[in-house]
Amino acid sequence: MDAVNEIIDKLKEKARPEQLAGMKRFGMATEQRLGVRIPDLRKMAKEIGKNHELALELWQTPIDEARILAGMIAEPQKLTGRQMENWVKDFNSWDVCDQVCMNLFDKTPLPLFEKIHDWSQRHEEYVKRAGFALIASLARHDKKMADEKFVALFSLIKNGAADERNFVKKAVNWALRNIGKRNPQLNRLALEVAYEMRQSDSKSARWIAADAVRELESDAVQRRLKNRQ
Repeated sequence: MDAVNEIIDKLKEKARPEQLAGMKRFGMATEQRLGVRIPDLRKMAKEIGKNHELALELWQTPIDEARILAGMIAEPQKLTGRQMENWVKDFNSWDVCDQVCMNLFDKTPLPLFEKIHDWSQRHEEYVKRAGFALIASLARHDKKMADEKFVALFSLIKNGAADERNFVKKAVNWALRNIGKRNPQLNRLALEVAYEMRQSDSKSARWIAADAVRELESDAVQRRLKNRQ
C-alpha cells in the first residue's frame, strides 16, 4: 500500500479542483474525483510502467483518476474475465469507462466479442456503455480485424440505439461512427444502418442516425477513406 499511497499523494499534487465544475458539466462524476488532467495521468503511467498488481490495488481506491491510471498501467495479458467483470461493475462515469476500454480492455487476448455481446445487452448504464465503447475502441485500434466481425455487430447497434439514456446512446453512436470510418465498404454499410435507424420510432435512434450520417458522409471522412484505397 505504500506505493498506492505515494501515487495518491502525487495525484493530489496534480489536482486542479477548480476544473471539477467544468467536468461535471460534461457529465463526469465528480464525487470521488480530484481534477487531474488525462495528459498528467498518461505521464504518470509512463513513469510507473506496466504493473498489474499495482493496478489492482489502485482500482480498490474510490478515486476516479486512480482508476483511470490503473487501466493505463495494468497488463492486458494478465487481465482475466473476472477482473473485467469486477471493474466494469465499478464504472461510475463515462470517462472512466471509456479510458479503461481504450487503454486496457481492447488490448486483452481474451475473447472480447463475448463481453461485447453480453455488456451491450445488459441494463446497467455504464456496463452497457462499455459494450459499445469496446466496439468503438476495436474499430479504431484493431487494424487487422476482418470487416465481417464488425458487420456482425450492427444488430447490437440497432438494438442499443433505442436506449434513451444519454451515456448509452452516445456510445452506440460512437461505435457506429468508428466502424463507418474504417474503410469504404464499412462506411457504406454503416450508412445503410443509419438510414434504416432514421425511420425508427425511437428519438434516440433517430439522433444517433442523424449524427452518424452527418460525419460519415462528410467531405473529410470521404476524402480520408478515398485516400486509403
